[in-house]
Amino acid sequence: MAVYTEITDDELTTFVAGYDIGHVVSFKGIAEGVENSNYLLQTDRANFILTIYEKRVAEQDLPFFLGLMDHLADRAFPCPTPIHGRDGDALRRLAGKPAAIVSFVEGLWVRRPTPDHCAQLGTALGMMHVAGDGFSQQRANALTVADWRPLFDRCKAGADTVEAGLADSIAHELTELKQAWPRALPSGVIHADLFPDNVLFLDNKLSGFIDFYFACNDFLAYDIAVCLNAWCFEADGAFNITKAKALLTAYRRQRPLAEEELAALPLLARGAALRFLLTRLYDWLNQVPGALVQPKDPLEYWRKLQFHRGVTGPGAYGLD
Repeated sequence: MAVYTEITDDELTTFVAGYDIGHVVSFKGIAEGVENSNYLLQTDRANFILTIYEKRVAEQDLPFFLGLMDHLADRAFPCPTPIHGRDGDALRRLAGKPAAIVSFVEGLWVRRPTPDHCAQLGTALGMMHVAGDGFSQQRANALTVADWRPLFDRCKAGADTVEAGLADSIAHELTELKQAWPRALPSGVIHADLFPDNVLFLDNKLSGFIDFYFACNDFLAYDIAVCLNAWCFEADGAFNITKAKALLTAYRRQRPLAEEELAALPLLARGAALRFLLTRLYDWLNQVPGALVQPKDPLEYWRKLQFHRGVTGPGAYGLD
């Protein structure tokens, strides 16, 4: 269970009293998620999510994350809405750590996305990028091309224990991406972590995006590249062009893509694959004995990266 901070009944009662959300009916930890301690909080008025932010999330970034959710919710985008306390603050402290309560978004994430799910994702992602325009706060992407080399240096020594020659292959890829990475594409607020478990569906209709704790300012097309990696490969590693076309076509109905964005998409997809390869590789090599959250296979994203290396244009993603 992804609960790293346990709280007492008295601590909970005192904390909830700072809000106008009713009386607590039930309170239980949520098993999914690896970054923070999450609880489902039910009161006599509604359901909420209580999050205690652990050390992997920088406290100085929390106003950006919460402010972004407020901004998107004000524009009717489906996402958790931060609940502000009686004093007007959304960010508070619980058990000596920063904490917040957000509204509960109903729905479940899909284990096997269909082209229709991908189309709905593309529509919602385009809507989010449009709705994010005008958000005044800024947060640089802490896991972009300039940050990959330092992350690799922290796990380079063990890379070849995962697969022979992996260290040299990653080093070569890092050099190529740094040299070729775009410098001027349309930018804005991105989610940066839109894996299927961060997108909820209710009765087969997309009900909301959750987990904005990697959100940042970066190329908008990079968000699309993350989704191509996370949604458009099958369990056997094959790329599903039908899903990719559905995602991209739906996105472009909400926000047209510039020619330079389309041209950069294969490179951005390579970069997104490498980003998740590196974070998975680090977690794989630094497993905590007895941890209940098991690290994911880093080589899944090495194989995805190889696919994108062979792509010469957007036609491989289903676009003319």
